Amino acid sequence: MSRIEKAIEKATEKASKLREIPAGQVSHAPAKPKVSRAGQRDRLLDVDPLPIDNPFLVAFNKDDVGAYEEYKKLKSLVVRMTRGDKFQNSFVVTSTVGSEGKSITALNLAMTLAQEYDHTVLLVDADLRKPSVHKYLGIEPKVGLVQCLNGEANLNDALIKTGIGKLVVLPAGGVVSNPVEQLSSDRMKNIITELKTRYPDRYVIVDTPPVLPFAEAQVLSSVVDGVLFVVREGSAKVGDVKEALGNLKDANLLGVVYNDSHIRPKGGKYYYY
Repeated sequence: MSRIEKAIEKATEKASKLREIPAGQVSHAPAKPKVSRAGQRDRLLDVDPLPIDNPFLVAFNKDDVGAYEEYKKLKSLVVRMTRGDKFQNSFVVTSTVGSEGKSITALNLAMTLAQEYDHTVLLVDADLRKPSVHKYLGIEPKVGLVQCLNGEANLNDALIKTGIGKLVVLPAGGVVSNPVEQLSSDRMKNIITELKTRYPDRYVIVDTPPVLPFAEAQVLSSVVDGVLFVVREGSAKVGDVKEALGNLKDANLLGVVYNDSHIRPKGGKYYYY
């Protein structure tokens, strides 16, 4: 059995039953004062949490206990896989195609790590085609990754403290016409290296575009420690999933999150996670 087939089989056997809405269906919060928390590196717990009002961020609102528990399990698995002789503290989160829930998975995992484990977590929105992290958080940052890559802003000014545990966000900062060139540049490699080494206990989670339509995930997988791959049940075809994982064959595949799975309990009714 090939490495790709084993990954798919393992994902099916140990499916993480997470309920999630595609990134394109963002529930926007009512208008609130803009929050500006850039340029603050230390003392991550000295600010109030962002005024988040999004039902899909279950690791923050904890309304959906079942889904929140699944993210806690995912957090434990990630910690176990990345802690060893060498701390593998950086990884990308991606998927085969769009609308499989990679951004929500990245956000909820980052929040769970930042709140429940003694780690500083930095979430980077590197989807420069369709950024969504700032939308889920209900913020409108003036600068982000794009401005850092273009030399229009320094990294410290672009980082946003969320007040959610030790979670810091580097938003995308906008959409660009040449995302592959931007993310494969030496400047991007230097940014990732700086983020990885700034704090020895920091997790760096990078949200990227899906693999099959675009090349960014494959490019960034070569400069981080691993890849967390999201597969949404009933979304991408099995052949497409194999092709996407094949494109990442040179990367360190940490695991596959089997998302939005359907299970049948004893009562006979379907439940969705």
